Amino acid sequence: MSESRSPVFDNSFARLSGPFYSEQAPSSVPNPGLIRINTALAEQLNINSDWLASAEGIASMAGNHVPAGAQSLAAVYAGHQFGGWNPQLGDGRAVLLGELIGKDGIRYDWQLKGSGRTPYSRGGDGKSPLGPVIREYILCEAMAALGVPTTRALGAVTTGEMVFREQGLPGAVFSRVAQSHIRVGTMQFFAARRDNEALQTLSDYLIKRHFPEAADADNPILAMFKEILSRQACLLAQWQSIGFIHGVMNTDNMLLCGETIDYGPCAFMETYDPSTVFSSIDHQGRYAYGNQPSIAHWNLMQLAQALLPILDNSPTATEDSAVAIAQEAINSFPERYLNAYQNIIKDKLGLSQFKEADDALFQALLSNMEAQKADFTLCFRRLAELANESACINTSIRELFDFNEAFTPWLQQWRQRLIEDQQSPAHRQAQMFKANPVFIPRNHLVQEAISAAQSEGDFSYFNQLVDILAEPSQFDPSKLRYAMPAKPEQRVTQTFCGT
Repeated sequence: MSESRSPVFDNSFARLSGPFYSEQAPSSVPNPGLIRINTALAEQLNINSDWLASAEGIASMAGNHVPAGAQSLAAVYAGHQFGGWNPQLGDGRAVLLGELIGKDGIRYDWQLKGSGRTPYSRGGDGKSPLGPVIREYILCEAMAALGVPTTRALGAVTTGEMVFREQGLPGAVFSRVAQSHIRVGTMQFFAARRDNEALQTLSDYLIKRHFPEAADADNPILAMFKEILSRQACLLAQWQSIGFIHGVMNTDNMLLCGETIDYGPCAFMETYDPSTVFSSIDHQGRYAYGNQPSIAHWNLMQLAQALLPILDNSPTATEDSAVAIAQEAINSFPERYLNAYQNIIKDKLGLSQFKEADDALFQALLSNMEAQKADFTLCFRRLAELANESACINTSIRELFDFNEAFTPWLQQWRQRLIEDQQSPAHRQAQMFKANPVFIPRNHLVQEAISAAQSEGDFSYFNQLVDILAEPSQFDPSKLRYAMPAKPEQRVTQTFCGT
């Protein structure tokens, strides 16, 4: 295998001077085996997909081989976990191999998750069972197909060893790609230690890597913070619009680049209920579906607190002036979120613009959905089918879901609102089909793929599910079971973290 076929790394984070990470090689494993590679993503990252699927590529994904130019490291961070402060966390079961420049000119991290102990493992083994690797691959790629900013799956491999939790489980390593892995908790770690020099260094790095337009502002740190607020507002709006429940919205799981990270106890809501929780450890419902926007706001308040020492760059800066600047910025988050959310909802309802009166219309739909225990995804998808009733739809989901008589008054109001809206029915329906997917990674299907892989080494369910979710809006009646909600005996009501 020629050296030129290996990835070309350019490791800017490793070049930072300061206590941001520990050098850490991944642990080797006895018998790595390929589960799947993401060929399209590999090519986007200028990685030769044949190399990635080769023995050397598989060894690299497993941690048995560190490619030339990689500088593997484990990053340090802190975080609020379920509201409780933990002063030191860090990559306890992951190493960053290095950074790659994609065909789009954007810099990406390549991280191995489940790659063994690091200085931040806190007594853990640093390994990952196969199940969480399967889950993360399915979920993050489904989110990408839905247009949600997210970390991505470059590949996954088995390790040929058992990982012991409550029982022995087959092990695996996940290759995760992100625009970076710097979190709210990263800034909190250095703020808690009053290391303002490290805070400034990290902020300068973030501006250069993710927010270059902020560099020309009168106050670059404030400009960066406002852009982070906007990205998180848009991200949360997208989560809410598709019924995604993260499950562990700790500050160490909020990336400052604005991508979704950590697909542990996450799930997609089926029956609409704002109080829905799936995480087995969220006993108080802190991270319930309906709470997610306010939790994001709370997390960003913690970021503002961490940035206070460097937030006011004026000659007369004081702690009080920094607090005032932070407060004004953070107070803008609810409006930023609402604007982003309403912009998506107008598409889901088939409107060209969201008017003030449309909020009551939308809330009435949600109330009906909750009262009728309607499936969130199929309800909106069926609405899209009704948006242009003159069109011949040969692949309707009507046998899966249709509106009962309780929805009739609301449907009449909605149709009247569409008459007032200046869009052709065909354009409206195309807009709605795009905004209202038919395929989501339903919990029972994800569990089916995990169970087959863990118990039988059968990855066919996993591969087929990944392929179907790659086209979430394209309904094919032959794939009907992938659009169906779980039957009572299929329901998975709890999801678990892989640590």
